[in-house]
Amino acid sequence: MKQRESGILLHLTSLPSNYGIGDLGKNAFKFVDFLSNAGQRLWQILPINPTGFKDSPYQSFSTFAGNPLLIDLDNLVVLGFIESNSLENLPDFKTEEVDYEKVIPFKNRIMKQAYKTFKEKRFHPLKKDFYEFRSKNESWLRDYALFMAVKNHFIEFRSTEKGRFDQELYKNQHAEFLTENQLDDYYYGAVWQSWPKDLATRKPHSIEKWTSILKKEIGYYEFIQWIFNKQYEELKQYANKKNVKIIGDIPIFVALDSADCWSNPELFLLDSTGSPTGVAGVPPDYFSEDGQLWGNPLYNWQTMQNTNFQWWINRIKRFLELSDYIRIDHFRGFDSFWNVKYGAQTAKIGRWEKAPGVALFTAIKKEFPDLPIIAEDLGVITEDVETLRDEFSLPGMKVMQFGFDGAQNNIHLPMHFQTNHTVVYTGTHDNDTTQSWYEKLPFHIKIQVKRYLDSEGEDIPHKMIRCALLSIGDKVIIPMQDLLSQGENYRMNTPGTSTGNWQYRITADALSPKLEKLLKDFNYISDRNL
Repeated sequence: MKQRESGILLHLTSLPSNYGIGDLGKNAFKFVDFLSNAGQRLWQILPINPTGFKDSPYQSFSTFAGNPLLIDLDNLVVLGFIESNSLENLPDFKTEEVDYEKVIPFKNRIMKQAYKTFKEKRFHPLKKDFYEFRSKNESWLRDYALFMAVKNHFIEFRSTEKGRFDQELYKNQHAEFLTENQLDDYYYGAVWQSWPKDLATRKPHSIEKWTSILKKEIGYYEFIQWIFNKQYEELKQYANKKNVKIIGDIPIFVALDSADCWSNPELFLLDSTGSPTGVAGVPPDYFSEDGQLWGNPLYNWQTMQNTNFQWWINRIKRFLELSDYIRIDHFRGFDSFWNVKYGAQTAKIGRWEKAPGVALFTAIKKEFPDLPIIAEDLGVITEDVETLRDEFSLPGMKVMQFGFDGAQNNIHLPMHFQTNHTVVYTGTHDNDTTQSWYEKLPFHIKIQVKRYLDSEGEDIPHKMIRCALLSIGDKVIIPMQDLLSQGENYRMNTPGTSTGNWQYRITADALSPKLEKLLKDFNYISDRNL
């Protein structure tokens, strides 16, 4: 019989810290202690890759690299890479949200100081560890470091008067597909399609030239990936020692502006200029009446299948080094994906196309027989998607907020769960907080919620949590905002919007003994984690 488990959804960036953003430092370890003491066995986080467009963890510069903003700066003092006074006179960081405009330049400055010290200490005892990491991860690290070094070179260059001479040429080439704002964002953000042609198309002589020119910068990006990996491994080992497992998150697609696309263009549906022939999204759904236009390039599944899906196998392997379970976002895209014309302003118009999901998961299962994967099977799900999920015995998801639409037969209501092989949520990072969700419901749906939860309308988030925990689902994940009964201002993400997202943080006093006891009591009555 499978153990009934529960845990908390809280991204690393949402933890308390002195440096404007949650990180891999002492408060991450304290959160593990809180989970362990409260009897929780699962910690779900969002993608931990370097964030790109609008700071979204689902639009990353690399699917293999770690987010340098998560690096614990205090640990750099311990390692002797910076002086403690480097962390004095801090910017005026907010405590309840991430201010990326302040955080990014501050952390980059500190980490560059650390790299300078590391380079100068020729016989530092950790040099061997660094070289071993670099060798072990060469398959992705070399391309990623060069990609970031080149990208930042052109960002800096184009900010000067001298560097603006070819902006009009770039605009003319892409005006059919991009808005005026996007053209500026892409050009001054140095998207790789805007690089010199020989470099964008990876001509060997150009790769060699720029590797030589940017040798120092490449070393910096290798260094911070080593530091990230070192700190993350220590946190994961500590969590596992405390009997807490980490659920990582993989976006199904990668960003166009990524080392993955630049270094493996043959694996994506791109034209000769590097522009997508179609982009990813979903048609109108619960979250958006215009659909969701993600803009990610689509996979060239035929080429991937010809290589026995080696890129995907490498991707899963890397994530399992960092997580105990993997939640794969938009699982239905492995059966069929929504193809939207590049340049479209919404995702309303597109077409479904088939993907080789069975062949892909057969190859993955051969490498990883246990398949510790959670399928995000939300949205418009067909029988083919359910068949693919069930053929490989992957647990799907149920979200209780989705259960209240006035119908009694809604599959997200616990009384209609057909299997315990499922992961139950009150809401996800894309949902409103349960408190705010309830407050905005029409009157007749509020009546349904109150009757179902046996409530007069008070303490709805905790009533919902209790109901989820009492369900037959093997695993239950509770967003921290619901545990804290927080309202609309504490939402993590609003799909279809490009500002104000991914900023949520908790304060140091949020993890109180009272909250710990509440979770323990919930566990006891629901026979979880005991």
